[in-house]
This record gives sequence, C-alpha cells and structure tokens, in this order.
Amino acid sequence: MHFSSLFQSRSTTFSFEFFPPKTEKSAAELFDAVTELQSLRPSFVSVTYGAGGSTRELTQDLVIRIREQTPIEVVPHLTCIWHTEAEIYDILERYAEAGIENILALAGDVPREKPDYDRSRDAFRHASQLVRFIRQFKDRHGGRSIKDPRGFGIGVAGFPEGHPGCPNRLVEMDYLKAKVDEGADVIITQLFFDNRDFYDFRDRCRLAGIKIPIIAGMMPITSVGGMRRMAEMAAGARIPAALLKAVGRCGDDADAVRRVGVHWATEQCRDLLDHDVAGIHFYTLNKSTATREIYATLGVKDSLALGGLGASGAR
Repeated sequence: MHFSSLFQSRSTTFSFEFFPPKTEKSAAELFDAVTELQSLRPSFVSVTYGAGGSTRELTQDLVIRIREQTPIEVVPHLTCIWHTEAEIYDILERYAEAGIENILALAGDVPREKPDYDRSRDAFRHASQLVRFIRQFKDRHGGRSIKDPRGFGIGVAGFPEGHPGCPNRLVEMDYLKAKVDEGADVIITQLFFDNRDFYDFRDRCRLAGIKIPIIAGMMPITSVGGMRRMAEMAAGARIPAALLKAVGRCGDDADAVRRVGVHWATEQCRDLLDHDVAGIHFYTLNKSTATREIYATLGVKDSLALGGLGASGAR
C-alpha cells in the first residue's frame, strides 16, 4: 500500500525495521524473524541498506522475498552512498517490477570498512536529490512497472535530537523541508528516549510548513551494552538521567535491565499514542521479542484494523 494511502486508511501505523543480512544463512534467519511478526499484521516492515558489496544484493533479495512470500508490506531503504544514477535506476526498476510500492530515501553513511571512500562518484550527495530522482522515476520509466499513478511512496529520515552533521537546528529544518518539497510522503525519526524531544521536533516541523505524517522511531534497551552502543551511534542518542538511574539500580541483573528497557519503551509508546502520533516504528535489531511484549502491554491486536480506534486507542 502506497504511503499516502496507508495514512488515509488508519489513525496510527505500527512498523518494524531490520538491518541487512551479511550471509545467506543470516538472510534466512532474518526472514524467519520477519515472518514471526505476521500475526501482528504490522503496517509495514523496512529493511536497511548496505551500500557496498554482497550486502547490497542480499538486501534486495530479502526485500523481494518478503514481498513475494508474505502478506507483509515491505519498505526497502535506499541510500545515496556508493551509487551512480544508473545503479539507483536499476534498483528502482527491480523493486518496481517486484511490486514494491514504497522506498525510504536516505543520504546514508560511508561504510566503516571504507572510511576514505571518495564520494565524487556518487550521483547524489543529499537525500533531497535522491527523493527527486525517485519521484521522477515513473515518468522516466514510462509507467510499465509502477501501477500507482503517484509512483513510489517515499519516506525520509528525521532527527528529534538533531542531526549530528548539522549543529544549526534551523538549517537542519531547512534540509528536511527540502526533502519534503521534493516529494517525500512520510518522515520516520531516529530513535529517542524522551518524548519531549519528539513533540518539539513535530511542532517545529509544523512551523516550517511540513505537514506530512511523522512516525516516531523506538528502540527498547535490552542490555547495558546495547544502551552504550546506542549512545555511540553516528546519530547519537541522549539517554535521560531517569533512565540511567533505573538501569543503574539493576546492577548486574541482565534480565532486570531488559525489563526496565522494555517498560520505558512501552511507556513512551503509550504516551505517544495519547498524543496522536502518526505512527511508531520499532528498530528491532533483527529480533521481535521485545516489540511483541510492548504490543501485548499496549493491547495492540491488529495494527491493520486500528483505523477506527483513534490515536489514543492503541493505534
């Protein structure tokens, strides 16, 4: 279902994100993890993208397998990094022919194994340029594969705590507005642990004239090590003092840390639903257990049947 239609048919969406497999075996395991979510009937799942090497092909193969072998709507990521215009066209062509309706368009990060990568070969430097290219794809393609007259639905990234590459928050909003003006249909945010950051970001988007749906990105903490990795991520993650205190009280009890993290994320989701969030997107780390627990606590039975409940009715 095209992003535009998705938000017309329900009050809130629930979705999940998986990162790309590195081997054929891990691809099969990841497919199994995705299929475990079928009973939850998520609005969609997204698959992140490794720009270079074999990971690229494994990601595309997994996306198409999900599309062809499950009833789950799948949204592949696509980045500017490591791509010529012709390569991006070919990827879009393959997705269109497979019936993929939506793309998440991102600037992308330089692969860790290639820190000195020269971006001069990349067709696009900014996500807004990639959004424009995807929006124009149907016209270039002649409409042979994309059935929807609107072309691909396009999602882009938002950063409630600020983008690490743009310390000027006013300029950052200009960049986001540029992506929207080029044709983005929805914004999916980076993870955050304080809902006030999200509400402020949402308000600033509205002040900037950004009126498309904004989906909140959630990642429950399940270990102390995981929490530290979140804080070290390229986009950063501000861990509130209250959450640090709660984790600290757990000492060396790993199960207790996990319960605290899941409870914190559940309360975030409950509050977001009470404040009319357009959607909640779970960064799963390729595991579905924690998000299943959150679903159960929120009382969500079927995200595809929640259109008439209202946002405070557990989307």
